[in-house]
Amino acid sequence: MSEQNLLKTPLFELHVELGAKMVPFAGYEMPVQYPMGVKKEHEHTREAAGLFDVSHMGQLKLHGPQAAALLEQLVPVDIQDLPLGKQRYALFTNDKGGILDDLMVANFGDHLFVVVNAACKDQDIAHLRSHIGEQATIEVLDDRALLAIQGPKAAEVMARINPELAKMVFMDAGVYELLGIECMVSRSGYTGEDGYEISVPATDAERFARELLKHEEVAFIGLGARDSLRLESGLCLYGHDIDTTTSPVEASLLWAISKSRRQDGERAGGFPGAATILEQIRTKEVSRKRVGLKGEGRAPVREGTELVDADGKVIGQVTSGTFGPTAQVPVAMGYVATEYAAAGSEVFAMVRGKPLKMTVAAMPFVPQRYYRG
Repeated sequence: MSEQNLLKTPLFELHVELGAKMVPFAGYEMPVQYPMGVKKEHEHTREAAGLFDVSHMGQLKLHGPQAAALLEQLVPVDIQDLPLGKQRYALFTNDKGGILDDLMVANFGDHLFVVVNAACKDQDIAHLRSHIGEQATIEVLDDRALLAIQGPKAAEVMARINPELAKMVFMDAGVYELLGIECMVSRSGYTGEDGYEISVPATDAERFARELLKHEEVAFIGLGARDSLRLESGLCLYGHDIDTTTSPVEASLLWAISKSRRQDGERAGGFPGAATILEQIRTKEVSRKRVGLKGEGRAPVREGTELVDADGKVIGQVTSGTFGPTAQVPVAMGYVATEYAAAGSEVFAMVRGKPLKMTVAAMPFVPQRYYRG
């Protein structure tokens, strides 16, 4: 997409006003960093409250009595028994068992609220329409912004705006009035920190963001720190760590396949690629696995770097990597041949022709701090 065709979120002018460096991302002009800089933005989120503009993501409502059953046919997740006021992480899979996108689904009672990735939203909407057709109504919410506030002080800030938000726990979702605006709110967080996602009408987004920024704990955070935060927390970025060539089993996302949809579950299979995915779970036979990697020294190991064994044989590739500001070591994730996937395995990243030792490590690299009550 050319520079002049890039889309802008409802907060674009505010980002520019605050001195953000804007870059193309998923078809939008997005803030990669602010004058504070990526490292300090990362640290601020871990210590206080970071505010993220995620309005580029797709927001949808699915209406109709069959909406949950229909959506469940496209994901390996239990949607029909998703409790009212709860949300769940889900995956769209294809017929070969690859991952088309990862998404969040919340049950708001009279509809399901679905949030999909920005780069995938057009294909996701087309995917839903082609499978659901006229059996349920798909409402695309083009008139809403989406903000995320993350960090140990996020709940304190949001409770000042509406004390009811303090009662929410991890993966709760509901409609709340905030600053006189009706908002759809969830409590989760893709930084590994406690926090909230707030869907707000686009016309109110700038006023809402400015009000949040009046709290001394809150600062806007760009894509750079968003990436290092989610990587330290062991969370995948679609198009990098997971894509149509990776299955949920290869991607170490078994926790995202509900028991009710597995081999002996009450609604086993019934989603695209189920035969492949369920067979991989049954046999535990995949040729590669997504793993966490810790380096030595301070040199980051970037996406695309080849991984080799002690003899120099290629055994995998890094899909995300940086120096972890909180972990204080180079951290990465990537795919390695299954025989190297055990924690403690030594592998080598080929950086400018030199092998740098890395150790397969459990993720997250820093403890997740979601609020579970």
